[in-house]
Amino acid sequence: MFLVSVMAVLTVITVVGILVDSRVLTGAPIWLKPFKFAVSFVLYGATLAWMLSLLPRRSRAVERAAVVIVAVAVVENAVIVGQVIRGQTSHFNDSTPVNTALFAAMGAAIMVLFFAHLVIGIVVLIQRIPDRVAATAVGWGLGLSLLGMLAAVPMALPMQDPGIEGIGGAHSVGVPDGGPGLPLVGWSTTGGDLRIGHFVGLHALQALPILAILLSRFATRLNERTRARLLVVAGGAYGVLTVLLTWQALREQPLLRPDAVTLAALAALVVATASATGLVLARRRRPELALAA
Repeated sequence: MFLVSVMAVLTVITVVGILVDSRVLTGAPIWLKPFKFAVSFVLYGATLAWMLSLLPRRSRAVERAAVVIVAVAVVENAVIVGQVIRGQTSHFNDSTPVNTALFAAMGAAIMVLFFAHLVIGIVVLIQRIPDRVAATAVGWGLGLSLLGMLAAVPMALPMQDPGIEGIGGAHSVGVPDGGPGLPLVGWSTTGGDLRIGHFVGLHALQALPILAILLSRFATRLNERTRARLLVVAGGAYGVLTVLLTWQALREQPLLRPDAVTLAALAALVVATASATGLVLARRRRPELALAA
């Protein structure tokens, strides 16, 4: 929650920056990137704090992992803000030795965060949270957020090197970074964008717990096992969607202009999810029908 407080203050600062600083970097207001990172870490930190509160007993491994995550988040955002102040991009910038070192440090920090996050996920699974629905949401949320982190890996691979001096990677596929994009998020509208799958996967950490809360609040006629199974279906579908969005981006397609193959894959996912949901609900009704007979 210390991290959440710091990131909330940073969010306010970046909003002011967007309003008063007219500089533009890679086609977007220069303070937009730190704003997005600050908001993401507010959501991440708050959700993670709630998840840790569900653990039935104290874990030193989790506490240490949480401290590591806070430290990495602070370092990551400090570099991003520092580069904004310098008028430099923080990501994929190898134009000078200093910029190269900062980007390399950010990459190393994210790998540390990945493994700290993984430690928390393992401990959560081992400790077995008593609330089955919450435990399912937490397990899937942590796992899918790891998938979301992995979805960012292609951004820094050699295949994403645009061949421009001083730039060593890219968000966009098939078009240069900084081109036309969707409002606020900036996702490319002319080519693929690897940030989409990355974003969707990361925020499974919020989406699955929110779904668990909604099921517990509004689906009171469903027993705990049925609600947990519905969360498994939702988690599986969410993971496939993350992979599908990353695959679409790698094929140089804008999010809002999918081709027939992408639409067919999405339709198959919808049908499979609806079918699995129907099977879970039908299985829940069978015992009731047997008792009625």
